[in-house]
Amino acid sequence: MVDKKITSFIKKHHVLTLATVDENGLPYVANCFYAYNDKRNLFVFTSDTTTRHGTHMTSNPHVALSIPLETRVVGRVQGIQICGIAETGDDEARSIYIKRFPYAAVAPLTLWAVRPTMMKLTDNTLGFGKKLIWESEE
Repeated sequence: MVDKKITSFIKKHHVLTLATVDENGLPYVANCFYAYNDKRNLFVFTSDTTTRHGTHMTSNPHVALSIPLETRVVGRVQGIQICGIAETGDDEARSIYIKRFPYAAVAPLTLWAVRPTMMKLTDNTLGFGKKLIWESEE
């Protein structure tokens, strides 16, 4: 079970940074709007398969995600780093995404879902450098 502090942080935000790797081992990052399905522990976002990161995920589904809180106040620093596996989004993922971003209902969507294998939330509001870590049991 994912700690409620982790899911609460995730639900307060809507943009993640996606990191992928090409066939030569070169990294690439992209920013994506996302919806989070806490029941299935999935991050859902849209990106065409012809984008640079889309082609990377097609050939190598191992990805990393980051969601930061932008602040200059050290005591408020928060951010989450995630490792996971990207897969094609299904109908339930589509419903979650459109619920969060209703305007997307009229667009052709290529949905991706990232199933986390590890999440690490740094949250200085709980104490300087406090980290909450969740790891998949699969």
